[in-house]
Amino acid sequence: MKKITVLGSTGSIGTQSLEVIKAHPDRFRVEALTCGKNKKKLEEQIEKFRPAFAVTEREEDAHDLMRKFPRTEFSWGEKGLIEAAEGGCDMVLNALMGMRGLAPTYAAIQAGKDIALANKETLVAGGELVMDAAAKAGVKLLPVDSEHSAIFQCLEGNKNRPVKKILLTASGGPFRGYTKEQLENVTLAQALKHPKWNMGAKITIDSATMMNKGLEVIEAMNLFNLPQSKIDVIIHRESVIHSFVEFVDKSVIACMSMPNMRLPVQLAMTYPDRIESYAESLDLAKLGSLHFEYPDYKKFKCLSLCIDAAKLGESACVAVSAADEIAVAQFIAGKIGFTDIEKYVEKGLSFIRGNKVSSVDEVLSIDETVKKYIRQTMR
Repeated sequence: MKKITVLGSTGSIGTQSLEVIKAHPDRFRVEALTCGKNKKKLEEQIEKFRPAFAVTEREEDAHDLMRKFPRTEFSWGEKGLIEAAEGGCDMVLNALMGMRGLAPTYAAIQAGKDIALANKETLVAGGELVMDAAAKAGVKLLPVDSEHSAIFQCLEGNKNRPVKKILLTASGGPFRGYTKEQLENVTLAQALKHPKWNMGAKITIDSATMMNKGLEVIEAMNLFNLPQSKIDVIIHRESVIHSFVEFVDKSVIACMSMPNMRLPVQLAMTYPDRIESYAESLDLAKLGSLHFEYPDYKKFKCLSLCIDAAKLGESACVAVSAADEIAVAQFIAGKIGFTDIEKYVEKGLSFIRGNKVSSVDEVLSIDETVKKYIRQTMR
């Protein structure tokens, strides 16, 4: 029985992770759950899964839930996230959004916990620090993003065989084929309608701007120890090939399935085993054809800005991630337009030099400095 802590259990990946756990009660038990402000959802999850430990963002929410669930220990805030990550579990599934996922991941690794990682910022901003820590601690760091899970699977059985190129697939989002003028008039409702995946608001909007794919390029560099020059992006509308790996002999291995985030979640939790899932089987004859095209780096500038950051260095990667986090929040709040997101990401990139980072505290300091700068430029 594997004990799982789910950080960010009330979000899209968190809730799907709990569905996997519920489907396999003989294999998994929930050790701890954490939420932001969605106390009602967390309450439902505690009622169903009876975790030993739970964390809320606000202290008052934790005290309220304590009275309802006396057998569950509660904490709150960043301190609570660290406590949950270091606690009595076998694996931490990190489904937090934003930079707040970095410190708990690092703490969990140092506590000897295996990591199922769905928090992009952990590897975008602290990639080398986190990967070095995982190697020293001897823990597994297993990707939950469908693209990185696919690459991980393609490389299984091919370790130490030289890679020519990784191709990260992208659906192209809802605005593939839009003109620049059309993009300027995109509404929030339009941006939240992803053609293939059911995801949270932040990642759905990042997919629409293709910022998400740019962050995934940086993530892949760190996860698979490859230079940016060996990672390409290709648009694949059907989203059934989740990524490719081309080896130096020009052989290409791809990982395919119907788009369903429960699959990479389950694989991370069961690795190295594969068990029955409730996903729909892939029927290529029914699909009939698959389509591919190159992304438009000029029209979707967030993608090219992330690649520029990857070339510049670690602090530049922190900067684009931080700027995007603020810009997307402002777009959701109706305070800036859709194409303004890329403008603020570019401002963040121009504000910071591409230096190496030496600690988690330094990453968090750069992140907060860039966010403060972006907020000031929005006034």
